[in-house]
Amino acid sequence: MTPPLPLLEAQQRLLELARPLGPETVPVEQAPGRYLWGDLTARRTQPAADLSAMDGYAVHGPLDGPWRIVGESAAGRPFDGHLQPGEAVRISTGALMPSGAIAVLLQEEALREANDLTVAPDGEAAARHIRRKGFDFASGDTVLKAGTRIAPAQLALAVSAGLGAGGLETGRLPRVAVIDNGDELAVNPDDWDDHRLPASNGAMIEAMVRPLSSSIQRLGPVPDRREALAEALAAASDPDVIVTSGGASVGDHDLVRPALEEWGASIDFWRVAMKPGKPLLVARKGEAFVLGLPGNPVSSYVTAFLFLLPLLRRLAGAGETLPIKFSARTATALPPGGLRLELIRAQLVGSTVTALDQQDSSGLRALALANALIERPIGAPAAAIGDEVSVYWLQNGGMG
Repeated sequence: MTPPLPLLEAQQRLLELARPLGPETVPVEQAPGRYLWGDLTARRTQPAADLSAMDGYAVHGPLDGPWRIVGESAAGRPFDGHLQPGEAVRISTGALMPSGAIAVLLQEEALREANDLTVAPDGEAAARHIRRKGFDFASGDTVLKAGTRIAPAQLALAVSAGLGAGGLETGRLPRVAVIDNGDELAVNPDDWDDHRLPASNGAMIEAMVRPLSSSIQRLGPVPDRREALAEALAAASDPDVIVTSGGASVGDHDLVRPALEEWGASIDFWRVAMKPGKPLLVARKGEAFVLGLPGNPVSSYVTAFLFLLPLLRRLAGAGETLPIKFSARTATALPPGGLRLELIRAQLVGSTVTALDQQDSSGLRALALANALIERPIGAPAAAIGDEVSVYWLQNGGMG
């Protein structure tokens, strides 16, 4: 039997198999959560002209005053004229700097009597209170790179750069089918008893993939019969990715591998040297990927976090696909690493991470309490309290 693959090698192998699905143009309000297909080039300059950065008075020298106030420039209603030396206009934040103005005197540093304006003690009129034309970006600048995830700030930038009117070209989001597998699973509460459990993995996986998918089809629970699983695979409606939960190990009732082969899929790799999540399976049929996740809920979650979500990001055109790993100081002593890379459920507060007591792969309560995973490499030395360890942040799919 082929030995399990190291985690990073398995992740890279999966991502090398995948290619982005291709572009589609979507209305700008549908772009958040998607990934840009190409670089975005600004069609306008921002700001388009010099603007005031503060409320106060736009002045034409001398900078120590005095000045005579000759009008007002408000946001959207500029002063129509040219300032001469010794003249000023009342100006609001974001308003167009009048022609001839060279500085802004802050409102709180101004002394005004009727239309006469002077500088208060310790005040000054300064050019630093002006937002210069094009300080943010200029027409022709690349404002966002291909593969960037569109979040609210990126959406605002794209719209301000004049790129939202005709929609945005983004990568197509994958279609996903999720199959719960196992005789022990039931959806109807009337069927729950000592040996039949709520089918929670499918709901969990659906929630994990929703931000990265265009559609989600739920199938099952499917009984532990090879023909039943093959029928469920065939019933998936033209998915880009099929996710099975359970049945990927080596027991007598673990039938995902033979069912996939019967269905006509080819196995790319099976088993990863990690705990939890060793019996991960990756297969393909045509252009569709199949990820066979373990049935224990923690194993299913961890493998979805480290493999399924990166695959979906890759298919959707993301520039960065793997979850971010960083260092934190452990608040608990950790034993030496074993023969498999171990991922320990933990709580991260600031720069300190605390391993949870319960680490059984069926323990949903500890999974729900965790906001981080501590990574313990194969053969790692024991870690004392205060030592640095590698950590994944579980929120936002691990992408920060």
